[in-house]
Amino acid sequence: MLDVKAKAKEAKDKKAKFGIDIDLNEFSSETESKEYLEDLNAMPQDDKERIIMAGVDISEKDRAGTFIQEDTDVVHIGLKQEGLELISIKDALDRYDWLQDYYWKMVAPDIDKYTAEVATNLHNGYLIRALPGKKVLFPVQSCLYIKKDRMNQNVHNIVIAEEDSEIHIITGCATSSHVTTGLHIGVTEFYVKKNAKLSYTMIHLWGKDVMVRTRSAGTVDKGGLFLNNYICLSPVKSVQAYPTTYLKGKGATARYYTILAGSPGGEMDIGGRVVLQETDTHAEIISRTITNGGNIAARGDLIGEVPGVKAHLECSGLILNGGTMHAVPELTGKTEGVEMSHEASVGKIAQDEILYLMSRGLSEDEAVSAIVRGFLNVDIPDLPAELKAEIDHAIELSKNGL
Repeated sequence: MLDVKAKAKEAKDKKAKFGIDIDLNEFSSETESKEYLEDLNAMPQDDKERIIMAGVDISEKDRAGTFIQEDTDVVHIGLKQEGLELISIKDALDRYDWLQDYYWKMVAPDIDKYTAEVATNLHNGYLIRALPGKKVLFPVQSCLYIKKDRMNQNVHNIVIAEEDSEIHIITGCATSSHVTTGLHIGVTEFYVKKNAKLSYTMIHLWGKDVMVRTRSAGTVDKGGLFLNNYICLSPVKSVQAYPTTYLKGKGATARYYTILAGSPGGEMDIGGRVVLQETDTHAEIISRTITNGGNIAARGDLIGEVPGVKAHLECSGLILNGGTMHAVPELTGKTEGVEMSHEASVGKIAQDEILYLMSRGLSEDEAVSAIVRGFLNVDIPDLPAELKAEIDHAIELSKNGL
């Protein structure tokens, strides 16, 4: 722990590798202690509505487990299925010596001042772990919620899918409707063991002046599968996310799917990197982005280090009403025998498509909305029906804003 803090201290003044720089002194971590909730229905109505829109099932009926953090405090943990471990990261670090083999091993604390802030001023976060050979049938849900204005929320999460296990996680990050501005810094480390399957779906529901900085990385062992889905369709001031996955075992697979909508005055710098380090590994990065006046950079990076790897990258963007769209697809082959491809496009909705739908009885707004929903409807293989329904619901809730 001392080594981590020493490294982090050296990084305090480092600037991020991309995106605008944030003055951490503009935000505060001071907040009142929150009361623990046995029943999520006891939350204020406004808070319930916000976390429901971020994918949280208040009833917990069809969830294997629930983790809710409000500002700096964990206010609810519910566990409903055997074979699953769900605990706050602070409690996990106190309880398990073995966790040091995972903590700050995929993400370094001295990348920049944001990782340094989490390392030196950790509020909480979670450990989610599927035990060896266990199939967690229902999704595990988590929510990192900011309720206080000008709050700086620092979290560190660790997700482990042990050998031959299967787990599906839906994590909703959101702010109260009363929050004018705030800062969320999240570090997440993923470990997918041999023949394990992990799907991780993020639905973000921020305020229009909220800043977000996430730093994530993971590893996939032999025969493992990692699905990483990111959806952000609500206004946000500035968000960065550039997770990296290392495919270290033969037959390992990683797939990233990203659905974004940029709003006026907002900046979204989103991407992902997959490093294929073993033969017969596969990777796919697909993004669908729409700007309605915001600035979006959609990044993707595939790195093939050995022969016999296959990977594909696809970035598609629409400009509806001003703003900018910057697609950055990158392929790096370091040896013979790699198969990697990419497609990138930025454009507008074709007028003939709008006219056709209007001829079928839709108004112009209805026609544009239908085209947008179709554009954002990405087919995600291996995604459970419950999570596909949550993604469809998030898109439906956001259609008016688009």
